[in-house]
Amino acid sequence: MNILIVRNDKLGDFITALPACYILKQHLPDCRITVLISPINQSIAEACDFIDDVIVDTGQSSTQLAKILKQHHFDLSFTLFSNTRVALAQFLARIPRRIAPATKVAQVFYNKRITQRRSQVKMAEFEYNMALIQSAFPDMDTNYPQPLLQLAKNDALTQEGKHIITFHCGFGGSSDANWTVSEYIELAKSIVDIANIQILFAFGPGDEAFLAEFEKNKGELNAQTYVSKASVADFSALIASFSLFISTSTGTFHLASAVGTPTMTFFADSLFASSQRWKGIGDESLQHNYMLPQGKKERQDMFETVKNDLKELVQKLTA
Repeated sequence: MNILIVRNDKLGDFITALPACYILKQHLPDCRITVLISPINQSIAEACDFIDDVIVDTGQSSTQLAKILKQHHFDLSFTLFSNTRVALAQFLARIPRRIAPATKVAQVFYNKRITQRRSQVKMAEFEYNMALIQSAFPDMDTNYPQPLLQLAKNDALTQEGKHIITFHCGFGGSSDANWTVSEYIELAKSIVDIANIQILFAFGPGDEAFLAEFEKNKGELNAQTYVSKASVADFSALIASFSLFISTSTGTFHLASAVGTPTMTFFADSLFASSQRWKGIGDESLQHNYMLPQGKKERQDMFETVKNDLKELVQKLTA
């Protein structure tokens, strides 16, 4: 059976689709799973042994995409994230069974629509994705290994005997809450005297303004900087070597959780952007999540809490 799974939005969104891909492959080991994804996610998809093929969505028209889909002779498709262009392409490609959430105008192009009401956040995003797959195979086992992405660690940034504590100031995806770069620097300074740690500030594509602000304000902070110019899969191998990854709830947080790295993550104080919906796919005991309030005093109180918790966590991780 040839099966298409569509999750062609951002990095973190695609990571939330990986458990669904895994459990489907375990349930139907002889099936061929192809994912339709955005270009940024190609390298990580190709690193997954439970994904057989990759189609990169470059924004083709519905008719152009339909021609590509037809070549694969899909028997079934699961669309975890839908838009009208992709929905119409699947209809034009005549995929016999097309399953998607019953939302948006695009649902008219699917022949099995599942009511999920994800905005109610009765489960996490990755759990909604698995539930959509399970709608076709009710007896499916939804367990998956931890960590799901078992990549060979890249220790190139590690100094002998030291634990890498990484701060990622970048801001994007569905996240709409974060500390300022200066606040991240203050957090780093609060742990600088802990023995056997190595502080790293990581920046990716589009983080040039954050990097410039960091260089301007870091003062005498003893910290390395790393600017990622490699693939997402390569960066994931680096993240796997970190002892702690500190960031807002963006794609790199989801990568860290997927490779089994402990995380300290900041979410907006709203149900839609909460950790309840966007928690990582990894071990929950390794995730330390905070909802950042909007009020100035409440935010300052939260910052002091985070600072104290960070120090305790790093001491525990390096003990």
